[in-house]
Order: sequence, then structure tokens, then C-alpha cells
Amino acid sequence: MKKFSMVVHQSLQQALADYLRSQSLETFMFSHLEEHSSHVGKDNFLSARDKVVGYVPQVRVDVILSADEIKQLLSNVRDSNCSFKGKGIYWITDIDEFGRL
Repeated sequence: MKKFSMVVHQSLQQALADYLRSQSLETFMFSHLEEHSSHVGKDNFLSARDKVVGYVPQVRVDVILSADEIKQLLSNVRDSNCSFKGKGIYWITDIDEFGRL
């Protein structure tokens, strides 16, 4: 199993959720983040509010899937014309164990 994580501006959360639902994923989770960076003033995607308060409200989505399913999801995102394409970062990590408690 692997975990696909993606971070985008908070304003794109609904578009990302809609897209992931369209991919028939069983489960995905959102976490709210605040990005503090020396690059905040240089980011063209930021609102005036983000620049004034000094941090960027972000959301991270985590999806746990098989390696093949992750590759397919990433390929689908890259090939789509979704509103969050090119506006986020992602990473993929191995999961040693996964279960429900």
C-alpha cells in the first residue's frame, strides 16, 4: 500500500473533493494547514488576504491505495483539466501496515 498526499490552496478544496469523488475513490481525508514561507509574497496564486496575514491556508488530501492505483490516479490528475492542476504539490510514501482499529 502507498499513501498519495497532495497540498493545494484552501480555495481549491471543493474542486479537489469533487474531482476525487469522480475517480470513485473509497476514502480520502483532508487536513487543514497553514503554509509559512519566504516565498509567500512571490506566489501568483495568493489572495491579497494571504499576503497580508503572512501565511497561506492550504489543504492536504491523503489517499491510501495500491501502487498501481496511485499511478493511475496521478496519471488521471496530470491528464485532466481540473482547476487545481499545476497549483499544488504531491508526494507518495510507502505504508508498512494499514488497518482499522
